[in-house]
Amino acid sequence: MTRATPNPSPAPERTLRLLSCNILAGASVQRYSDYFTRSVNAVLPGRTKLANLDSLAELLHEFDVVGLQEADAGSLRSGFLNQTRYIAEAAGMPYWSHQPNRPMARVAHSANGLLSRIEPSEVIDYPLPGRIKGRGALFVRFGHGPDSLVVVIAHLSLGAAARLGQLAFIAELLAPYPHAVLMGDLNTEPASLEMRHLFDKTALQPPSVATPTFPSWKPRRALDHILTSADIKLERTWTLPRAFSDHLPLAAEIRLPIALAQASGAASLIHTGTP
Repeated sequence: MTRATPNPSPAPERTLRLLSCNILAGASVQRYSDYFTRSVNAVLPGRTKLANLDSLAELLHEFDVVGLQEADAGSLRSGFLNQTRYIAEAAGMPYWSHQPNRPMARVAHSANGLLSRIEPSEVIDYPLPGRIKGRGALFVRFGHGPDSLVVVIAHLSLGAAARLGQLAFIAELLAPYPHAVLMGDLNTEPASLEMRHLFDKTALQPPSVATPTFPSWKPRRALDHILTSADIKLERTWTLPRAFSDHLPLAAEIRLPIALAQASGAASLIHTGTP
């Protein structure tokens, strides 16, 4: 009697939850007119900004890696508070880093930020090209060798020509790394010319469904993104129900092959259930 050979079991996988959030230095914007009527508040510190950051931190217990854009690095508008560090400590995230960009005297100092429950093996700040300097990409690697996971957090320019050059730079940056995530406020929608160039030059995959994030009070445009390479399964994306700025936070659940999870240090982070 010949015993049938069983079908090989699929390789085990691990799940991570990611969040990308443009926090506008803690300012709350609920309508277009707020940009003008509250313009003075945008450059002054206040309790409402701190309360807004506290409310965001309370929601981060379910996320493993968080990318911030427009966090203040410590200037007048934040009361000289490093907002990335503040949120990390309030949320109990053990690892954090920030990339200060675009200092405006001592009034405002924007930054990209990383919060993580996994210890990174490498964090590098890269300035992005553009006619107006001050945009950057935060390069984060988890693990070592060919099975390491690379995450890039970026906040791109408003102009299409500048974004095209910035995404070309990011594509070149990601070229040596087959397992990658790009997250942030990219200021453009998935079908734009510059995004199509990005998908042509990298292993990053366009989203199957665009998720509108801007403006937060009536989302119509998908400007915030969490993009993954082909071997990383994007299980789902969703927006958090509460707005903390003029963008809704964008969340994603990704599934890593076990070899990648082990190499990146994410093997023990398993999530079940729904947000």
